[in-house]
Amino acid sequence: MNAETIKKASAVYFSLLRDRVIEENSEHFQTYFDPEVRQTVLLLADESGTYIIESPKRIHLVVQPTGSVFATNFTHMKEKHRQIETKKHFHLISVVIMSFLASIDRNQAAKIRTKREGISYYALERQVNDFIMNWESILKAKPTFGEEERIDMKEVVTTWKYMEVETDDFGAKKANRRTRIGLIASAMRLLETEGLIVILDRDDIPKAIPKQELIERIEYLYHDYDRYELLKKLMTTEDDEHAENPSN
Repeated sequence: MNAETIKKASAVYFSLLRDRVIEENSEHFQTYFDPEVRQTVLLLADESGTYIIESPKRIHLVVQPTGSVFATNFTHMKEKHRQIETKKHFHLISVVIMSFLASIDRNQAAKIRTKREGISYYALERQVNDFIMNWESILKAKPTFGEEERIDMKEVVTTWKYMEVETDDFGAKKANRRTRIGLIASAMRLLETEGLIVILDRDDIPKAIPKQELIERIEYLYHDYDRYELLKKLMTTEDDEHAENPSN
């Protein structure tokens, strides 16, 4: 490993740290695929607890779930994202994001449709409500439901049930993080901040459109995690196959 290789690899890696993604039209894209440079970049990523995703047109950098120097705890996340007030809000936001991912990650038709039309906040609210009510029914028969998966189902169900349900007057409600649509807006802002979705019609009937970067992360990263597949399964209900168009 010579000095020139280290210099090129460092340029690629720090570009990924800054932008999270390198597009195929970047000078760093071709540089990365030099075997020695790639090996060095992968070493840098491994040592810092990050992970490289290679897709045909992009290179992604993501933080490993554990053991990363870039990992943040709940306190740090709360400081960075003011909309996350408590751990129960953090858990609910995580559920909303997972529900959004599950909507996309059904089949190729779902990926194409959601990338073209997006998912409205109101459709996402109905979807989250459906499976949380399903969770509540399961909890009545099996109070320990969720413990094996390490999810506090009871708190999630209770918090969601007692959140205000909005009318279609989104403009008056969007700033209120304690409402269901407000919570969904907070969850979608987290994905938007990471450059993974585009939000349209913010002041009317807002909808989230997944970017190709998010679809690639689902395909090349999340499918390798048993935890993701387990949570995705928990997000489905018997009516999912006949669900309405999520863009509405």
